[in-house]
Amino acid sequence: MQGVARLFITTAILFALAGMALGLHMAISGDHGQHPTHAHIMLAGWVSLALMGLFYHHFPALNLSVMARVQFWVTALSAVLMCVSLIFLYGGNPAVEPGAAIGSIGFLLGMLLFAYNVLGTIWRT
Repeated sequence: MQGVARLFITTAILFALAGMALGLHMAISGDHGQHPTHAHIMLAGWVSLALMGLFYHHFPALNLSVMARVQFWVTALSAVLMCVSLIFLYGGNPAVEPGAAIGSIGFLLGMLLFAYNVLGTIWRT
């Protein structure tokens, strides 16, 4: 595995580990106040990024493209901003809500770039 596919899969695994650690922390502490954050980490971070990585691995020419690299950085950095902001937001700090919003909008932009890459590829082949 190489290129953007490797970046997506590596980042997805890091999100999976973070999400599992948060889930374990919630279970041990009995405080499930971070369950929305846990869900975002696992679904946006782990599942979405892993599926993106698998797609790029399946299409090697697109995997090495500049557009795929831009899409990776927009999506990954936005996911980090969104999830870190959610940790603080659900921890009782409403001042970070703009960070969660910016991260969410950035993640949407990353998904739009992914849709452009995917749909352009599958309808050409």
